Amino acid sequence: MNNQTKGVLLAATTALLWGMLAIGLKVSLNYFDSYTVVWFRFFIATVSLISIFSIKKPSFLNVLKKPPRLMLLAGLFLGFNYIGYMQGIKLAGPAATQIIIQTGPIVLGLVGFIIFKEKINLIRGIGFLIAALGFSVFYFYQISEFGTEKTEFTKGVAWILFGALSWVSYAVTNKKLVTQWHPQQVNLIVFALPVILFLPMADFSALTSNHEWWIWLLMIALGINTVVAYGTLAASFKYAEANRISIVITLNPIITFIFLEIMMTMNVQWFEIKPVPTMAFAGAALVLLGAILAVGIKRR
Repeated sequence: MNNQTKGVLLAATTALLWGMLAIGLKVSLNYFDSYTVVWFRFFIATVSLISIFSIKKPSFLNVLKKPPRLMLLAGLFLGFNYIGYMQGIKLAGPAATQIIIQTGPIVLGLVGFIIFKEKINLIRGIGFLIAALGFSVFYFYQISEFGTEKTEFTKGVAWILFGALSWVSYAVTNKKLVTQWHPQQVNLIVFALPVILFLPMADFSALTSNHEWWIWLLMIALGINTVVAYGTLAASFKYAEANRISIVITLNPIITFIFLEIMMTMNVQWFEIKPVPTMAFAGAALVLLGAILAVGIKRR
């Protein structure tokens, strides 16, 4: 297996995990509130990294003694990203959240152009326009399915956009941090800070309730998903070009849509699944196409 294939397979693993994540998070909301789920995810991720470092890289734990302010800021932004994403899933649903959250990498592309003075070519410019059109079409036709719940859907969209912009802020700070620190040390702090940040809002009465075993298995899996997905993503960049990895990652909403369609076909009723109108599907396709052109494909 050559390096390019390894990189793409690792990126595909990340895309699969993120595609499944949206559905798992929606199921978890049947038993816990958004802040509790987010806190528990970060807690499991932090404990996992500390356990791994204690055995394999004890020196990595030194960053806990006096983390840089920029690293703490990155953790704050990532915490906001997670809660925005979670609230979006709660109010707008997994499908809408997975599409609208793509504003994150698209805005990051614009930030690269405006702040970091990266070059923009015709293909990338067209990608930004296609994505903007796709978002408009998707929102207009998707909201038609929410009836009297349109206000709730719009609130969900606002939360998702907040999460996406928070992720852009995290990505910008992280880009500077990884030039001075090992990426996994950065992950340790950005995972650990939200554990403290969301501690007052976590509902421990729900966490100490007598839930069925599979609910705890789901919650632990959501936390491990965080570590594994970011780990495979970081590893993928060692073997393949960033633009190729970006394309694979951007396609993760397709996995969510496929799982939702399978659930509707099999009449799985873990949560209410609102049908996606044909034109909303078209809008979603435009968003993904625009994101690929704007973020992933660059003229050589």
